[in-house]
Amino acid sequence: MELNAVENSYARWAPVYDATFGAVTNAGRRRAVKYINKKPGRVLEVGVGTGLALPHYDPACRVTGIDYSDEMLEKARAKVKARRLSHVEELRQMDARTLDFPDNCFDTVAAMHVLSVVPEPERCMAEIARVCAPGGRIVITNHFVREKGPLAFIERISAPFANVLGWHSDFHIDTILRDDLSVTDRKTIPPLGMMTFLVMEKPRPS
Repeated sequence: MELNAVENSYARWAPVYDATFGAVTNAGRRRAVKYINKKPGRVLEVGVGTGLALPHYDPACRVTGIDYSDEMLEKARAKVKARRLSHVEELRQMDARTLDFPDNCFDTVAAMHVLSVVPEPERCMAEIARVCAPGGRIVITNHFVREKGPLAFIERISAPFANVLGWHSDFHIDTILRDDLSVTDRKTIPPLGMMTFLVMEKPRPS
């Protein structure tokens, strides 16, 4: 997906995102944040969007959120201000392919329903792995393509419309798996098991 297509798509979706895609992806978002809250620390949320997850982080977390869409970030900033979310340290406009953070600086990196949206997801995962501290966690919720069944057929025929839909319906999980990260948890989650909850850890130096 081209970057300008992502930008245009989410400019269109921003006014209604919370009531549409936001509602559909709520279960995965809640699960991810609940998992992160078990071990509070410095958290980077990649693709923070309109900030739907921000109110649910433990106050002990120190959260930085990034997104490419200014329209989405405007809504996230409004939530932070209205709800006085003091645990949110910063919200920044940024391309996930070139994160403007030093190596090994976040205890947890969250990517919720964003990796099938961004251009060059492999580059995004490389950057996520880079900024995650050794011993840290990468928590992902996302849709990944099915190999069989009626939903798999729908995903395949929807694939050419990625720039219109704003996400890749035929996104494969192998796209984001990396040899330098260990998968520690993987579950299907609602709605209808269409989404996946995935946790990877960055090993400490031996």
